[in-house]
Amino acid sequence: MEDASGFRGRADRLIVPSDEAGVVAVLREASAAGIPVTIAGAGTGLTGARVPLGGWVVSLEKFTRLEIEPGHARAGAGVLLRDLHAAAQSTGQFYPPDPTEAGASLGGTIATNASGSRSFKYGATRRWIERLRVILADGRVMDVARGDAIDFDPGTIPLPNVRKNTAGYLLKPGMDWIDLFTGSEGTLGVVTGAQLRLLPAPQNVLAGVIFFPDDESALDAVDVWRSASEARMLEYFDAPSLSLLRQRFPEVPAAAGAAILFDQELESGDPGEWIARIEASKALVNDSWLAQSAADRERFRRFRHALPELVNDTARRNGTLKMGTDYAVPLLRNREMLAYYRQRLAKDFPGRNAIFGHIGDAHVHVNLFSSPGDAQAATDLMLEFARKAVELGGTVSAEHGLGRRKKHLLKLQYAPEHLEAMQAVKRRLDPRNILGRGVLWD
Repeated sequence: MEDASGFRGRADRLIVPSDEAGVVAVLREASAAGIPVTIAGAGTGLTGARVPLGGWVVSLEKFTRLEIEPGHARAGAGVLLRDLHAAAQSTGQFYPPDPTEAGASLGGTIATNASGSRSFKYGATRRWIERLRVILADGRVMDVARGDAIDFDPGTIPLPNVRKNTAGYLLKPGMDWIDLFTGSEGTLGVVTGAQLRLLPAPQNVLAGVIFFPDDESALDAVDVWRSASEARMLEYFDAPSLSLLRQRFPEVPAAAGAAILFDQELESGDPGEWIARIEASKALVNDSWLAQSAADRERFRRFRHALPELVNDTARRNGTLKMGTDYAVPLLRNREMLAYYRQRLAKDFPGRNAIFGHIGDAHVHVNLFSSPGDAQAATDLMLEFARKAVELGGTVSAEHGLGRRKKHLLKLQYAPEHLEAMQAVKRRLDPRNILGRGVLWD
């Protein structure tokens, strides 16, 4: 088995239960025998969390029940994100979280507290969960609603001052069961289904891909647009990213050295304010793209989502694992972090990198195009970048989780006593350490 990063593993047994009773039976048997159990989603993750290194794999692919009602959806863990979006849209509603991988399973997005491009306005998955069905390691079934208090004190840890963070367990005052299970990467319980909050679909949405001659002009615009607009997303593409995208979108202007993708819901449908903002910036105004039709906005979505596909394809052709960051920093340190990235990349990986992502949240992904011969150098640079992000008050995981591949980063962000607080929660809910053994913790 493998995930989208190319990380591979093996299992002694694959189990595909069709209902919760089947999951309960598997977990009781595994718990009694001390057999590790890995929960497998759709395989779109990048950290190896769904890739077993022995033991049993439980796939929830048959948990595809999906019901859409006014204001909420009830969905099984195996429902694919694109199917949830389509079903909600058919009723005039929408589900705000928009992770890049529309083929991700709902269970996987809950496990990682996934977010994606619309997080600038709507935040991450945790914010949109009303209820969860969870099966604990010993087979106990929990049905928890928003506000249901945890029946023990999980403690608290200091959290970074960032807009997005999914490194380790969320331990904070006043948290509930949904807060705890969401983002725990399948190590505290098996999520089989959820009730999710939906919003009415907006009537008018303006989207744009705004091209700039250089990075500084693009970053200047972002600093203004963060506070001056009510955008749902502010996404960034550097020059190497645009070079990759020209493989599929040759119409990207040759003079573009950076780009910002935005979209915003409009009450009146009048794009005048955005046109004024764009004209006041140093954008390549005549070369930029604007759209209000659903078809053109879909083109922009494909434009954004094509980039990680191209990056993953490049890594596979190079015969290496995908090497990319998922770090975020406080908004005021965004430009400092980007400058550090560029300085180190120019020295160690010139011409073999691309930076893109959620600039509105000070959360961009640095991707290295390494070869088998310099894989260690790439790994060392990823670690250096993580240390720098933490030094600036940031997080080592903003949306992907840490899984097996990146669990060593957790100790950069948290002190030993904070790690122990998290592990105490793990021991309480999974005393035999069967769920996701090797994910987050050795």
